[in-house]
Amino acid sequence: MENTSYIALSRQNALWRQLDVIAGNMANANTPGYKSEQMMFREYLMDTRSSDRATGKKLSYVQDIGLLRDTREGAFTKTDNPLDLALHNDGFFQVETEAGMRYTRNGHFRLDEGGMLVNSQGAAVMDTGDNPIILAPNETRITVTPDGSVSTENGIVAKIKVVRFANDQDMRKIGDSLYETTQDPDTIARPSIVQGMMEESNVQPVVEITKMTEVLRQYQALQNILEKEHERQMKAMEVFVSRN
Repeated sequence: MENTSYIALSRQNALWRQLDVIAGNMANANTPGYKSEQMMFREYLMDTRSSDRATGKKLSYVQDIGLLRDTREGAFTKTDNPLDLALHNDGFFQVETEAGMRYTRNGHFRLDEGGMLVNSQGAAVMDTGDNPIILAPNETRITVTPDGSVSTENGIVAKIKVVRFANDQDMRKIGDSLYETTQDPDTIARPSIVQGMMEESNVQPVVEITKMTEVLRQYQALQNILEKEHERQMKAMEVFVSRN
């Protein structure tokens, strides 16, 4: 008698987690370089007493198995800030945090008080030799070519490191537009960097709102099923008690 409720609850739990993912996408719709995510589901079959029979059936539950990240490039917005950098195609900037090397698509960089190129959180942007990029106080005309070469009026200073990974889906978000992974990075010899531009989030708010509306509709429909199933069970119990 409780199978209907269990199956409906498994779907409700999956929908609730899907709603969390949608909310996360909406919250990061204006975060530079953010990649939208969606839940992945599969059918989970559970044996019943009749499973071994020729006409036996199994119970079908809903199971969420992970997240799928949309790695497509976001739109570019012109900022005219020489330290705003956008990456065409695949690849990540490499930055050094207190916890080690991390990776980001967010190219909103700045110079700290020591002239070091850092991200918004102060993590140093790495060059191809895994060293910080430091500019002299009198160097003001900063140019970054598509291949990542950083130049000033005094010549070439360094080359920004851009890396790729065998499986982007295996990278884990850790906040502040950063990713970590146990994979070894492959340096991209000729990246495509655009100076004075920012890659926007690839979240499409209208699409996410549509998804949210559909999820809420399904959740409410399942809630109605659960309430009706509860009423049915209570009536069955009343009949059983009255006959005994």
